Amino acid sequence: MNTQKIFEKVVAIIREFVKEPERLANVGMNTAIIQDLKVNSARLVDIIIKAEDAFDIAIDDDDADAIKTVGDAVHVVERKLSIAA
Repeated sequence: MNTQKIFEKVVAIIREFVKEPERLANVGMNTAIIQDLKVNSARLVDIIIKAEDAFDIAIDDDDADAIKTVGDAVHVVERKLSIAA
């Protein structure tokens, strides 16, 4: 799975938790999940759990703590998928 496909899937997962959908209009790799998209930290945990299910990976606490932007999430997924391959 390439970076663009992972990005699209991550954004689709995050979309469910964004209360103001217009914030997703210009979403990119540098978009901060909590600050820019106004997703609260409890929902960030839900996003990580959904990503684990969607990509069939396990994201440990250290990786989860490092996820601040959409790009961070994409890179964690990429790394986990390459380890699993």
